[in-house]
Amino acid sequence: MSLNLSNNYQALGSSFSEQTLPAPVAQPSLLLWNETLAKTLTIPFSQDNDAELIAQYFSGNKLIDGSKPIAQAYSGHQFGHFNPQLGDGRAHLLGDIADIQGQRWDIQLKGSGVSSFSRQGDGRCALGPALREYIMSEAMFALGVPTTRCLAVVTTGECVYRERPYEGAVVTRVAASHIRVGTFQYFASRGDTDSLKRLINYAINRHFPELRVEEKTPTTVDLVDKATANEISSEQVLKFFSAVLSKQVPLVLSWSRVGFIHGVMNTDNTTISGETIDYGPCAMMNSYDADTVFSSIDRNGRYAFGKQIGIMQWNMTRLAETLLPLVASDEDDAVEKIEPLLTQFHQDLQQGNLIMMAAKIGIDEPEQGDAQLINDLLGIMQKQKLDYTQTFAALTGSLNKNKIDETIIAALNEWLPRWNTRIEPFKAAAHQLMVKTNPMVIPRNHHVEALLDACQETGDLTALNKFLAVLRQPYTETQETKHYQDSPVDGDKNYHTYCGT
Repeated sequence: MSLNLSNNYQALGSSFSEQTLPAPVAQPSLLLWNETLAKTLTIPFSQDNDAELIAQYFSGNKLIDGSKPIAQAYSGHQFGHFNPQLGDGRAHLLGDIADIQGQRWDIQLKGSGVSSFSRQGDGRCALGPALREYIMSEAMFALGVPTTRCLAVVTTGECVYRERPYEGAVVTRVAASHIRVGTFQYFASRGDTDSLKRLINYAINRHFPELRVEEKTPTTVDLVDKATANEISSEQVLKFFSAVLSKQVPLVLSWSRVGFIHGVMNTDNTTISGETIDYGPCAMMNSYDADTVFSSIDRNGRYAFGKQIGIMQWNMTRLAETLLPLVASDEDDAVEKIEPLLTQFHQDLQQGNLIMMAAKIGIDEPEQGDAQLINDLLGIMQKQKLDYTQTFAALTGSLNKNKIDETIIAALNEWLPRWNTRIEPFKAAAHQLMVKTNPMVIPRNHHVEALLDACQETGDLTALNKFLAVLRQPYTETQETKHYQDSPVDGDKNYHTYCGT
């Protein structure tokens, strides 16, 4: 059976990646297989019939026909400090595959061995971080957040050594793109404008075909042939940048809507496709606080919950800097042309954030005074340490004659009459909007951690699969939902997340 992989990014050449094979593992065994995603990707395997073959392919032990594995090259600002060479130190891009609608998706193994980009790492992944990525990416997908997804988790039969030995695993990531802001920085920092042009041409043909000069759908051959052409106009570069900006708006606003904290919003973790990537030190907010940080490596709170919109603007400014030489030969002229796009991006984020937060309280078209109503609510929530998800779920339920939690009623007693007056003319519509906007359940940190610990200790996936079933219906209250809605007893006071490398 063939997976019909193509190698479009690999064909761009040696300056873009390193050809390298995954390192074989001792005893690959399939632990999780995303059957629904596999069918969407036209992958003809099932866990019941093909578990051994899946384990061989998605551990890296057996090479898929037609695959030419690579480690991609990129740079990145890590917590504000530029590193000119990062790259895939424990990942292998196997190729890309078309789904049932013809859209192409990258298939990448993580934890599959070292490359020249490994920076003294062991190239491996422990089971816990692999399971975290599977749980979180599936939850985010169901929540309606743009995200990469996981196709498989395969255990390796080998130990990975971190602070202690852990069971090893390889996770298969599916993404519309693995092209990052850091990919552009890699070539810009080297003054390699020819590769920058090829990268933009490839990105346009693969991810933004509406920007192509020719009015036709690109074939897999076109993707590479067009990318090898080094001609690209200033106007196309600006249109490309604008298209990338438009992808970031729904991404970061979705994070705010559901209370997601990325934890490591470096430019090498910011994709041009606007997908959530890298679920290492991520977490979900419980009690509302704009300064919430859980990542153990974010010591100065650079990527706190309330700073993510600003950081996305910062990251996009870094991307703009890499494009300046292609916009105009004179830097001042280039800045003058690209700056209005960043200004518009800032405005889109601010207006989008208002619209998103207004939707959380049932207002479809914000009017003057609504921003103050929202800010007053958030101020009360922060002062009273109200749970972010529970508060908005309770407000939603209150419009359906459900009882609001007494703690929330007491905390919002002065705010609720103002809100009720505002939405009185359209309460039914407000309720419908809030049901679609406010999840009933999220992947709460204490539940995620408890399941990771249990799975690593026992290998039993029963509890994890129950959790996933609930997370895949986050806007519907089932009989099982109530088991995962509670906030942690200690408020996640001493909770920290880690990179996992």
